[in-house]
Amino acid sequence: MNHKLSIYNSLSRQKEQFIPLNSPFVGLYVCGPTVYSEPHLGHVRMAITFDVLFRYLMYLGYKVRYVRNITDVGHLEDEISGEGEDRIEKKARLEQVEPMEIVQKYKLEFQHVLEQLNTLPPSLEPQASGHIIEQQQMIKNILANGFAYEVNGSVYFDIEAYNKKYNYGRLSGRKIEDMLANTRELNGQSDKKNPLDFALWKKATPDHIMQWPSEWSEGFPGWHLECSAMGTKYLGETFDIHGGGIDLLFPHHECEIAQSVAANGHEHVKYWMHNNMITIDGQKMARSLNNFITLRELFSGTHKKLTRAYSPMNIRFFILQSHYRSTLDFSNEALQASEKGLKRLFRAIESIKLIKPKGKGSSFNLEKYKNRFYAALNDDLNTAIAIAVLFELGDLINLLVLDDNKVSITESKLNDLKTFMQITTENILGLKAEKKSLSDTKLLKLIIDLRMEAKMKNDYSTSDYIRKRLSEIGITLNDTKEGTKWERS
Repeated sequence: MNHKLSIYNSLSRQKEQFIPLNSPFVGLYVCGPTVYSEPHLGHVRMAITFDVLFRYLMYLGYKVRYVRNITDVGHLEDEISGEGEDRIEKKARLEQVEPMEIVQKYKLEFQHVLEQLNTLPPSLEPQASGHIIEQQQMIKNILANGFAYEVNGSVYFDIEAYNKKYNYGRLSGRKIEDMLANTRELNGQSDKKNPLDFALWKKATPDHIMQWPSEWSEGFPGWHLECSAMGTKYLGETFDIHGGGIDLLFPHHECEIAQSVAANGHEHVKYWMHNNMITIDGQKMARSLNNFITLRELFSGTHKKLTRAYSPMNIRFFILQSHYRSTLDFSNEALQASEKGLKRLFRAIESIKLIKPKGKGSSFNLEKYKNRFYAALNDDLNTAIAIAVLFELGDLINLLVLDDNKVSITESKLNDLKTFMQITTENILGLKAEKKSLSDTKLLKLIIDLRMEAKMKNDYSTSDYIRKRLSEIGITLNDTKEGTKWERS
């Protein structure tokens, strides 16, 4: 069986055969979330895409070190200019808590959601705030190599100096001349030699909470720097794959390349992979556009655009039914179609135990399905085609169950079929059968209405009993001015 994996390299803009730098070891770095609000559907497409890559690389026999960072400092509101308020500090100010309380809350929420979606934990999940020393050292290297400058306690990357020796804009395909023509000088950027220059270290204002001592000032690192520093620390100066959402391609990953090359004098990533965005009503789903749907809302069905709740495996299957580099448009109809497809697939797998080995009819050829399945994954991780192959195999399983003598299968082939379906669905695609839950939206609405009736009759013992019993099966009720809301605990 041919297992030559090819992946689309965003840097070369073509598919390339995957050849690790130091086989069988593979270094994989993926940009994780900035943890200042609940994870939404756009975030988990990234996580599920690279979870399948992680799983498949391990299936192919590679020893993978998967690093996915947590951004908890330096991500300012304006990503292009690198100006504005720190997103985490802003959230902390609004909620009147410490910034690291915000980080802890949403980091745990992100990890919990990914656990529900059956993604494997990464090998390492470092946080930017835990690697300030490494980031400062990288800044010193960039300064020493002549690609940065210090002004009034802040350190900026010198795009013009870098571009004289290297090529800034290779990943995104942008030219400095065009970027300069479209860049307006903004307030607060007067210290920069060039409006495209980005901060490696920012001097903190007195009211900025998250700041650290350095030889330049009391301040904090720029957003782009953390990934360069942590990627180098855990995967080396050069590693195999760097992944993330396509929205990070510019400026984040472009700046990351520039920093790493400026510090080390050579390329630091062999293959760049980017998953495309999820759209809603034709627009990118994003917190900045306020059109996102959180996973909590998807699991509970409480968002206004949802007609009902959807399970974690339903969401995972919905994402995998589209190629990771294509846009994926959200709709209730699409999610419900995915739900039906997932049930169909698991019904077929469950039906395998009903098949009786037999010798009549044309011989069952499992190898052609295996070859097509793995060929799809080897072709830039095409999970959509791989799933279509499993659907075809499911139809054949139904024929074998009917025992109509059209297809024969030996006992050894039947065992092979069971193993193949288990490996492909569970181990590689990360799909698992979900137990039926009582937390169906309509049923819960009925229970909540009954509880409300009890409260109106001053029957608080019944009301409290309902709340207690729901809590025991993982459903938390919250009484608000707008009515009773529920969530999985």
